[in-house]
Amino acid sequence: MRVVVCTVVHHPADARIFYRQIRALLEAGHDVTYIAPHDEAEHGTVRDQSQDQPPHHGERSRASSPTAAPALVPGEAGQPGTLTTVTIGRSVGRRRLGALRAAKAAMAAQAGGADLLLVHDPELLLVLPPRRQRPPTVWDVHEDTIAALTTKAWLPSWLRTVAAGGVRVAEHQAERRLHLLLAERGYNDRFAGTHPVVPNTTYVPEIAAPPSGPRRVVYVGWLSPDRGSAEMVELGRLLAPHGIAVELIGQADAAAQAHIAAGGEFVHWHGFVPNDEALRLVEGALAGLSLLADEANFRHSLPTKVAEYMARGVPAISTPLPLAVELVEAADGGFVVPFNDPRAAADAILQLDADPDLRVKMGLRAHEYALANLGWAPHAAAFVAQLETWASRR
Repeated sequence: MRVVVCTVVHHPADARIFYRQIRALLEAGHDVTYIAPHDEAEHGTVRDQSQDQPPHHGERSRASSPTAAPALVPGEAGQPGTLTTVTIGRSVGRRRLGALRAAKAAMAAQAGGADLLLVHDPELLLVLPPRRQRPPTVWDVHEDTIAALTTKAWLPSWLRTVAAGGVRVAEHQAERRLHLLLAERGYNDRFAGTHPVVPNTTYVPEIAAPPSGPRRVVYVGWLSPDRGSAEMVELGRLLAPHGIAVELIGQADAAAQAHIAAGGEFVHWHGFVPNDEALRLVEGALAGLSLLADEANFRHSLPTKVAEYMARGVPAISTPLPLAVELVEAADGGFVVPFNDPRAAADAILQLDADPDLRVKMGLRAHEYALANLGWAPHAAAFVAQLETWASRR
């Protein structure tokens, strides 16, 4: 099977798209053509696309490439599939038309000989090839698109209501014309039918690394005010007198970059780091941070970072979003702290720092729970099988 995968919004090394889904397809022996803003892979910050960038064919990925294929384990097919990249510009803020035109051209060029087209952004629904000129098409729904509009600082407030109406229409049409995959079970409430769920679980090592190295807490993921950038900078100030560092790993929007700059030496920002490397940086930390705000888009979503911390045997410090609370409490693998309260987060971290035995036991419980409940492998098999079924119905 040849699958064309396209994103114009996400980083090309996005954990869900690249490290889980594309890896699963390659390991099953399927070939993947990956249309994405690959030129951004070497940069930790988002670059504005100030001019149109035509698509061009990339070579098969190499080990030195930021989006090189991860280490593969052949499945029943025996020989892993091949990965080919096509580079387009990135859709950023209000500068989207050039990137969307490039995505439209790239999908049109690649879809004709493919068995399946898999798109990851709602914007791409507007520029799909004509129905008769594309294979079965799947939209992977990453988030509550309408709720997410409230966090788009680049979108004027008066336009959000109009955009929400447009999204509802687009989702209704997509359900009628495409196959849907959902990242969360709760997203089914937005649609008339019930659609397969591919949850944001993670790779769980058999053995978790013990606490080690400098005393530090870590954050992995996109950095923005609604994801706690200001609170984590303040947390850095609170922990600095105790010799505990705050490390931030991920891309940052302009507001978060301003918070980080104002924080100075109180936080260490790694910028974007590929997911497998980022999770190695998590290992041995005192705790992992998930200080997300009380936003509608987060209330019925599981912060993947919480699962990733637990998988690495690191206690999670999370705000009381429902699914995060459920996970942390089920594992007894961390602390839940109030929204917008860096002092409470600092108190939880200092408790772990003062009681190494508690840190070890909490990390072990988190890892055991992740090993039993949060592994990607069974979902990878179901994901590949579902795409194979849809492709066969052409």
